[in-house]
Amino acid sequence: MQRLITGLLVLAFVSPYLCISSFVGTTNTVYNVIDFGAIGSGTVDDSQAFLKAWQQTCGTQGDNTLLIPAGKVFLVNSITMSGNCTATSISIQLQGEIVAPTKNAWVGNSLNLIMFNKVNGLTIDGSGGLIDGTGSTWWGCNCPRPAVLTFQSCNNLSVKSLTIINSPKAHIHINSCMGAIFSYINISSPGNTPNTDGIDIYYSQNIRIEDSTIASGDDCIAITGDSSYINATRIACGPGHGISIGSLGRDDAYNTVEEVYVQNCSFTNTKNAARIKTWPNGSGFAKKITFEQITLSQSGNPILIDQYYNQYLVQEGVQLSEVTFSGFQGTSATDHAITLNCSSSGCFNIVLDQINIVSSKPGKPAYCSCINAHGTATDTVPDCSCLST
Repeated sequence: MQRLITGLLVLAFVSPYLCISSFVGTTNTVYNVIDFGAIGSGTVDDSQAFLKAWQQTCGTQGDNTLLIPAGKVFLVNSITMSGNCTATSISIQLQGEIVAPTKNAWVGNSLNLIMFNKVNGLTIDGSGGLIDGTGSTWWGCNCPRPAVLTFQSCNNLSVKSLTIINSPKAHIHINSCMGAIFSYINISSPGNTPNTDGIDIYYSQNIRIEDSTIASGDDCIAITGDSSYINATRIACGPGHGISIGSLGRDDAYNTVEEVYVQNCSFTNTKNAARIKTWPNGSGFAKKITFEQITLSQSGNPILIDQYYNQYLVQEGVQLSEVTFSGFQGTSATDHAITLNCSSSGCFNIVLDQINIVSSKPGKPAYCSCINAHGTATDTVPDCSCLST
């Protein structure tokens, strides 16, 4: 009995932020940000507590979980959670709310609210949680504005059931990552907010985004150079500027995008739907791109290739080829249902198949127009005979 009492006393003095469950050869430890000094009042800055909890989660051997508990609102300034971790695996459970400071109270890096840098094998579950970017204090500012969540050089990443609202700029940046799955993501900012992209993908490969709802003031998803093997499935976009390839070639850059597959997506009250946009004087290529099984409801510019992005004269530019638009159904909010505006060097192997897009305005026609576009159109409404072979 004396030994039992002694053992219980020892356990009572174990550090309160360690919740350990042991299995054969495995230790699972939960690090709660409250136990590192976080208040969760929504007014006191909890940034340092988050960083201390992260350092312990990352720097301790075993399968570790960082817990942001329910029922609290955590004010967090710009923080970076860096990798090269000792932990075997890291999970983050976002059950409470994270709120960004207002513009006037912002401290630190102006590019990101929360950044994960070189963290491999990270899993984030946002079930029940929320990140509020407090974007309304930024939207009228002609100044650098931060993204809410950035993943930099993070491989084998899994993010699910995450809600982000009111970002100052983009909601999620995926930069130089390889192998990531984003599922059941809910993004919401008003449709008139500037540059509030839902998810931006840069220099990344093997990225999947699925079963998600995105409302923003810019692209719901933007896939830029140099990215490949990107899959967007069952995305509900709107309001916003659609799902875009690009922009590519800005500031004379050489950019490449290939193997992009967008399927079973819906666009409601969007400025565009399926868009490819490139700048003049840039170079590179975009190829092997498919948009299929797309539902439209009062979407402007449902199918758009724009190699005249923000310009009027284009010579060669980024080369476009092997682009397929298939299975589009619904209504266009503009007269221009299909616009294929290619550079003087032309776009090749463009395929339109099983397209039925009509005007959302009763009695008004919808049109297809082409410049230097080459390919085939079958079973396509409106008629797109301007697409030459």
